[in-house]
Amino acid sequence: MKKKISFRQKFFSVLDRDNVAGYVFTLPFIIGVIVFTAIPFFTSLYLSFTEYNVLAPAKWIGIQNYKEMFFEDKLFWTSFKVTFKFAFIQVPIKLTVSLLVALVLARATRLTSFYRAAFYIPSLMGGSVAIALLWKQLFSRNGVINQILGIFGLPNDTSWLGNPKTALGTLISLGVWQFGSSMLIFLASIKNIPASYHEAAIVDGAGPVRRFFSITLPMLTPIIFFNLINQVIGAFQAFNSSYLITQGKPLNSTLYYGVHLYNKAFDQFRMGYGCAMAWFMLLIIAFFTALIFRSSSAWVYYESEGK
Repeated sequence: MKKKISFRQKFFSVLDRDNVAGYVFTLPFIIGVIVFTAIPFFTSLYLSFTEYNVLAPAKWIGIQNYKEMFFEDKLFWTSFKVTFKFAFIQVPIKLTVSLLVALVLARATRLTSFYRAAFYIPSLMGGSVAIALLWKQLFSRNGVINQILGIFGLPNDTSWLGNPKTALGTLISLGVWQFGSSMLIFLASIKNIPASYHEAAIVDGAGPVRRFFSITLPMLTPIIFFNLINQVIGAFQAFNSSYLITQGKPLNSTLYYGVHLYNKAFDQFRMGYGCAMAWFMLLIIAFFTALIFRSSSAWVYYESEGK
């Protein structure tokens, strides 16, 4: 007959000498996840159903924040449309540019290392205040962009950031300029494609374009999938360029969702409403991420699985 082991015995059997070191080394990470991720995560969910201004205790109001968000706050839908437009224009352009540059840099030359570093630097500096102010100056009415256009006899008095038709495009160009991280990931993946595949295709008479669409592009689909997920999430969370350069102007044409959330939470001290907006964006990001994952079976090729 088997002897029944108590919970206390099971607990102390787990905490034997062989496991103590592992628990000690993982404890800081576990504490960090609980304190800095789990607790804020569920606290923000609770606060999204409250009226909370930091200075007074949170007051439970149910789904009132969500009702106001969907049916009363006109800037909510404006900011959502601007962010949606920003994401679905910038992400494809950024991925295309980063892939094309990676293909060019895949050819080894003496200056390849220099070019790689030069193209990656904007990704390191693109979100800084200095770069935002520089971009604002470049696209001002008297900025360098208009001066260059004047040299070629083109209209050079455009207020790029003051015109609702061009302001968002100017911010999108700043986002596309920061393509370095995606480019390096593409470049590493291109380097890992076996040269024998291209050699066999050349023997069969395939040209560069045919080799790209038949070999390079299919082999890169897992990396495209990875970069697409990262870029979509990053685009929906965009904040710096709008807040630092235009503050959502002109006529709210560059009012990102994150900027509107910031204004509500930190300018108006409506933390509960800001938490509700944050949770709605979390659901939107989760929806598009799940959609991309669901579609991946139709266009992502995994060599190990033969599909």
